[in-house]
Amino acid sequence: MALRIALSGFVVLVVAMGIGRFAFTPQVPLMITAGQLTLTSAGLVAAMNYLGYLAGAWDAMRAHRFVETRLWLGISGAVALTLLSAFAENAILHALLRFTIGAMSGWSMVLIAAWTNERLGQLGKPGLSAAVFAGPGAGIALSGLLAVYIQSRSLSATAAWQIYGVLAMVLIALVARYLPRAGQLHRPGSAPEPLILTADLKRLVWSYSLAGFGYILPATFLSQMAAARFPGSVFAQFVWPLFGAASVVGIALSIALRHTSTSHRRLAMVLWLQAVGVVAAWLLSGISGLVIGGLLVGGGFLCAVQLSLLYGRELAPNHTRYMAGLLTTGYAVGQLIGPVTSAVSTWLTHRLEPALGLAGIALLIGGALVWNRHAER
Repeated sequence: MALRIALSGFVVLVVAMGIGRFAFTPQVPLMITAGQLTLTSAGLVAAMNYLGYLAGAWDAMRAHRFVETRLWLGISGAVALTLLSAFAENAILHALLRFTIGAMSGWSMVLIAAWTNERLGQLGKPGLSAAVFAGPGAGIALSGLLAVYIQSRSLSATAAWQIYGVLAMVLIALVARYLPRAGQLHRPGSAPEPLILTADLKRLVWSYSLAGFGYILPATFLSQMAAARFPGSVFAQFVWPLFGAASVVGIALSIALRHTSTSHRRLAMVLWLQAVGVVAAWLLSGISGLVIGGLLVGGGFLCAVQLSLLYGRELAPNHTRYMAGLLTTGYAVGQLIGPVTSAVSTWLTHRLEPALGLAGIALLIGGALVWNRHAER
């Protein structure tokens, strides 16, 4: 039972996050080549994705009715709108689709995280929740490898969206019967006492928001940076699947090292390693900079998500869904600011690299905020 729940949550996050949200990244070079986007408009379209994610996460956190309906709409919507992206031919249509897919993935992320955390805890297998968060990384690696195939066959952005959409549909069909039904995510009359935001909780929310800002620039534009630095190189096509594979390895290491130090100090170290990766991608102009950036930022991506939710559960054990929503909302705000920063950077300097310096600083501050814990009694 526990393994089935973990696997179902894993597949949902593969689809809603790894494909629904992040297939956009390897698509950026194809859409720019097709004349659908420019480097600046790609940043603004990405910002719409994160604005939608913010709206979905905020709504999922506060929902008291139709909670399971939101989860099912989020999952099915991510699949359907990925397929519909094949018919979008300009930045405005892509922005509308990205906003809606963002909202759907926000619902899926918050609600599936809350469901799996609660059910696995009840079954005495809380450690399996870390495996659930390998889903986005596996989806990123899968969509990235598909992007390599797509580019090797010189397929269009339209064909690529269709391939991603069909893959997402097949994966969800495999686990649909195991996902929660009415009454399994929200039970009327069972609300806990209102959450009091302690100083530790506030620092965690700020830290996670900065983590969202810090990682999103390389996560969104690694493929485009590689394509711009090494035009026509096969290496450029493998940067994004490298990011995804590194995130899965990072989660595996997080599980293996779960008894090392405390969750908040492990989180701080992950954010600092990500900062090193961002700075490497910024300052090292050769292949090494992008490889180090992909490994460290990707390796810490899902660890930061899993450890932040774990630390939030430790600080507020009776508010799992609310904390998942609050943290995801803060993360989405950071992600929203990131692409806007990149758009300003490319508008003023015609380069993404200056924005990466700010991202590195944000990650350093985020780690410092959670290094010490002074829980209020």
